[in-house]
Amino acid sequence: MNILIADSGSTKTEWRLVNNEKIVASVRTIGFNPYYTDSQAIVAELREHLMPHLTGLTPDSVYFYGSGCTGPAVNTIIIDALQVVFPGVLSVQVDSDMVGAARAVSGHDSGVVCILGTGSNAAVYDGTSITSPGRSLGFWLGDEGSGAYLGRELVVRFLHGQLPPDLNDAFRQRFAIDRLTVLENAYHQPFPNRYFSQFTPFLSEYIDHPFVSELVYRAFVAFLRLYVRPYPEALQMPVHFVGSVAGYFEPQLRAAVQACNLQMGQIIAAPIDELVRFHRTC
Repeated sequence: MNILIADSGSTKTEWRLVNNEKIVASVRTIGFNPYYTDSQAIVAELREHLMPHLTGLTPDSVYFYGSGCTGPAVNTIIIDALQVVFPGVLSVQVDSDMVGAARAVSGHDSGVVCILGTGSNAAVYDGTSITSPGRSLGFWLGDEGSGAYLGRELVVRFLHGQLPPDLNDAFRQRFAIDRLTVLENAYHQPFPNRYFSQFTPFLSEYIDHPFVSELVYRAFVAFLRLYVRPYPEALQMPVHFVGSVAGYFEPQLRAAVQACNLQMGQIIAAPIDELVRFHRTC
């Protein structure tokens, strides 16, 4: 039995092909959000960048967890693409990235589960399903605490001349950007969240700088107050975190959780291998 498992965010998708509980292929492609792409584009990407790495092995079942996979209408875009690429597949299951995060970090236990990657969201999980869905408003209206949000905050402060001189000089040397370049990418190019998230690694490099540490900490506090504290369960359950941003900035995240009087749970930067373990035991 070959099982293909995918964890897809706004930026990248991690794939694992499992045969008899052994991982036989690990592949990374771009991220697929059905709100921003169609089945035809997904098929083209998978044929070029996934299929060559599967060495002729065809999955019997596919479990796809992705951002934007919020219901049957949009999930069909992913399902149709996977069935074209793998015409002999017996079953295709598509769920939200939040379901994937919950299964990865909490398994069969209840908890509040948060995603802090390119985007951000939070939900309550009862050990089987999401009982209180996330309240994310997306990049332009929310995503506090995410990589896209942090990158945007950094760029805005740079353009307004609000960075300390040493950070300003380092940023200017690293990135050849100006106001018009930023506006073009923000309002006229696709995937502005990916554009702004590319600046977040700069923050991780300078995380010991007081200005950067405070910026990141305040972003996490804003996320917790907006998306986690409103859940009544948040004060009785551990709060878990999944995503690269959670992993990059763990000290600031732990400080924010403590400041918000919440119970710290697990932090998993990349959920894919935990998803493999989850499906091995199902």
